[in-house]
Amino acid sequence: MLKISIIIPTYDEANNLPLLLSDLLCVPKEIEILIIDCGSQDKTTDIARIYGAKILKSKDKNRGLQLKIGADNADGEWFIFLHADSRLNGDWFTKVESIFTDNEFYIYSFLLKINSKKFFYRILEVLVNLRSYFLKTPYGDQGLIIHRNTYFKNNGYSSLPLMEDLDFINRLKNKNKNKLKLLNHPIYTNSRKWENNNIFLQSIKNWNLRRRWGKGESIKSIYSDYYKIN
Repeated sequence: MLKISIIIPTYDEANNLPLLLSDLLCVPKEIEILIIDCGSQDKTTDIARIYGAKILKSKDKNRGLQLKIGADNADGEWFIFLHADSRLNGDWFTKVESIFTDNEFYIYSFLLKINSKKFFYRILEVLVNLRSYFLKTPYGDQGLIIHRNTYFKNNGYSSLPLMEDLDFINRLKNKNKNKLKLLNHPIYTNSRKWENNNIFLQSIKNWNLRRRWGKGESIKSIYSDYYKIN
């Protein structure tokens, strides 16, 4: 039977994790859920146990490392990487099930939707999804579905505390650009990271951090500046 591994990095996600895990348990297939936690102080790991997830530990607060640990310990033929504050529709698996019998070299992400009724989030969604479709550059909050062979042939996620999604996607694009597909099905991400900032100014600042990283500036310096902004 086809087995799917769902890999979720966490840090103090007790408020969000039960919602996502409830969405995932609707899947009528053999799945394993791996929670890679980096020292949560709330009930995150207790909740993961209640839902039957496998819990792994990361010694560092480093999402790239957490994703790497998850993949290295996953048993599935296909990996699904998700953020803990994501939500999926109840019929999500039915809508995407066919991809798991497709060519293993294809790599998929979801259409971004943001869990807020504010109008300017609709503008952000359009811009993100256009970028993902035309530039083949989805970010981590859109999820990533990838066959284990393709994942490991492309050396997977690096142990980066920031830009780990862009780093991996850029490497995938170098060899597999035409294999990156945007699913016609949404994933809903929490609006919390935008709520306390001007969304357009923050987008410009984050773009500048990505530009600096692309020019070779140290991730340590960029990480420090990112958390000053956010």
